[in-house]
Amino acid sequence: MGSKRSRRRSLTHSLLFLVLALSALLSVRWLLFEPYVIPSGSMIPSLLIHDHILVNKLAFGVRWPFSKKWIFPPQVPRRGDIVVFRSVEDDGFFMIKRVIGLPGDELTYDPEGRLFVNGEPVTRRPLANPNTEGFYEVNENDLQTDFADTDFYVENLEQREYRIILRKQKFRSDFESIRIPKDSIFLMGDNRDNSRDSRYWGTLPLDNLLGRAMFVWLSCEETVGSTPFLCNPLTLRWKRLFHKIQ
Repeated sequence: MGSKRSRRRSLTHSLLFLVLALSALLSVRWLLFEPYVIPSGSMIPSLLIHDHILVNKLAFGVRWPFSKKWIFPPQVPRRGDIVVFRSVEDDGFFMIKRVIGLPGDELTYDPEGRLFVNGEPVTRRPLANPNTEGFYEVNENDLQTDFADTDFYVENLEQREYRIILRKQKFRSDFESIRIPKDSIFLMGDNRDNSRDSRYWGTLPLDNLLGRAMFVWLSCEETVGSTPFLCNPLTLRWKRLFHKIQ
């Protein structure tokens, strides 16, 4: 009899521990951090395909549990932030881009790939060697193209420096200029000629924001089979582990 009671008590404790552990995990994921795997090359060279990152969900505010509604109006991100958000074209699809323009900004993007914010050119300078100045060293496999086909630049936005890529063939979108409406932001990929972003689908409502990208905690060149979240341990990019996202 005592043995049965002991087993029931042990089972009850185990179930209680499991419920508490799952509740804590869900709370952390809902409130604090969200994992995300980079699915495409739109943010190369800042973020590579199969980079596993953590997203700070408190960066812009707090939502009601299991809801898209903010408890308080969301904070506006800074220019240069890399953010994860819900697509305006498919609400169930998440994307990641860099914030270029804020509410009220006027943006211009000319046929040569030069960016202007409120009439002022965003400073950029060419990089003869894309792997200089302390940036993570990328190879042609990372880029998914030849070095000879690309031009690298260092862009400076809000005192933040990051690399961008332009194709030598200078294919550009039809986008020219826009005035960003209230409660919206404008986003672009760092791989400027290989990114479907605000130049194509318009501005992003702040309500679609999920959070700010923090750091890469795992990265690999290939995954196991067709599972994008399971890295092939033989192809790990060791130098990117715990790499801070700029």
